[in-house]
Amino acid sequence: MNDIHFIGIIPARYASTRFPGKPLALLGGKPVIQHVYEQACKALDEVIVATDDQRIMDAVEAFGGKAVMTRADHPCGTNRCLEAVRKSYRSFQDNDVVINIQGDEPFIQPEQINLLKSCFPTDIATLVKPFTQEDGVSALFNPNSPKVVVANGRALYFSRSVIPYLRGVDEQEWLDESIRRGTPYYKHIGMYAYRASVLEQLVALPQSPMEKAESLEQLRWLEAGYTIRVAVTDTQTIGIDTPEDLRAAEAFMARFL
Repeated sequence: MNDIHFIGIIPARYASTRFPGKPLALLGGKPVIQHVYEQACKALDEVIVATDDQRIMDAVEAFGGKAVMTRADHPCGTNRCLEAVRKSYRSFQDNDVVINIQGDEPFIQPEQINLLKSCFPTDIATLVKPFTQEDGVSALFNPNSPKVVVANGRALYFSRSVIPYLRGVDEQEWLDESIRRGTPYYKHIGMYAYRASVLEQLVALPQSPMEKAESLEQLRWLEAGYTIRVAVTDTQTIGIDTPEDLRAAEAFMARFL
């Protein structure tokens, strides 16, 4: 893995329906985006914030980070990552890997990034976390928390539904039964790493039928035949999507950090 060059990209948009300007929201006296950047730098030699807003650009440069301005009309973070890498590097090498780090995950751990790095060589890598009894059945059935079917370290399918179906078992017992069998359900942690050449190909793919049905971009990649390696983490990340999430993150910092 020593000959692989890992590049961390943090897409950070200013506009957000539920929380406009959240990358600049203060958490423990620092912008959220600064927390993400500093955590990523603990595991990567090179980290770049890809933004569409001068205010975020200025904030990143003010704390000594590196940022690049990207278009405002990208449909997703994957496309923004590619533009940022293209602007930062003239060409891609076979051993270049781009890690897409969520800009609203201030407590991302270096160990999680290192798990992604350990999946290479492959086309794409991502993280999953086992559902636990502490999560509860309601979390398992939450369609906003995609599930992943994993076999031999590879993702077979992503779904908003609970899969696999446990035939002959009451749905309210699925979580406990899966743990008892030693075949837990996995929730998807939305962080990806791609070979740079694969990232270029992914952005060019048209939407696929399964992607449209589930509204999950990664299904497009599976349908196109790409391999998605999966690493398992037991660390629960705390994403910030709303002002309420920010207050919860402040409480978490006060209690544990």
